[in-house]
Amino acid sequence: MSCNTRLERKLLQFSTFSSFLFAMMGIGLGLWIGSLVIVFDGAYSFVSLALTLVSLGAAAYLHSDKHQHSEAKAITIESSVIAFKGLAITVMCLVSFYSAVTAILEGGRDINTGVALIFGVINVIGCFINYKVMAVYSVKADSALVDAESKQWLMDTVISGAVMLGFTIASILMMTSYAHLAPYADPLMVVIASVYFVVVPLKMTWGAVKQLQAVKLTPASISSNS
Repeated sequence: MSCNTRLERKLLQFSTFSSFLFAMMGIGLGLWIGSLVIVFDGAYSFVSLALTLVSLGAAAYLHSDKHQHSEAKAITIESSVIAFKGLAITVMCLVSFYSAVTAILEGGRDINTGVALIFGVINVIGCFINYKVMAVYSVKADSALVDAESKQWLMDTVISGAVMLGFTIASILMMTSYAHLAPYADPLMVVIASVYFVVVPLKMTWGAVKQLQAVKLTPASISSNS
């Protein structure tokens, strides 16, 4: 494999640290001001943290002894990790969708839109920086695991953008005769983000499953693992 293991490890460590910061900030602030969409954003970062740790473990295992693992086995491990990531993110999107619909049926959420909007701006900028770092250096690292990380950060960036848009809409509604609709902006953004982004992890999972099937059907992989 031509993967740059040193760069791969550094990128995954960087992603782990960033995910931890965003997760703590999002969940903490979301619970404090009662925002479902910020909790959703923080929860996504927390899931990203757990999945990045899985990637780090897989990378460490793959490169512990370069002569121990065949290319077919390495592809199998990488694809399995990516498939697991996709399934985990899909489940999180479905749970978030259910929570948001429940909140809408209960009358929405009253939140401090000023504080939330500031959080949204900071989060969008931070997530976009992480996405660009992962996307640019994943090519140099030649790592499928880092490429999966860049997709995670892209999702987090747009989710954060949806958060910011939701609070912007809520702030505008508060100044109009439609102020009674403002509490619905927060959970509505979660519904939109969940429905839109469930496609990305499903594609990740499907692509990884196809890779696993391709490896199993390759005679060379069978003989190399026997």
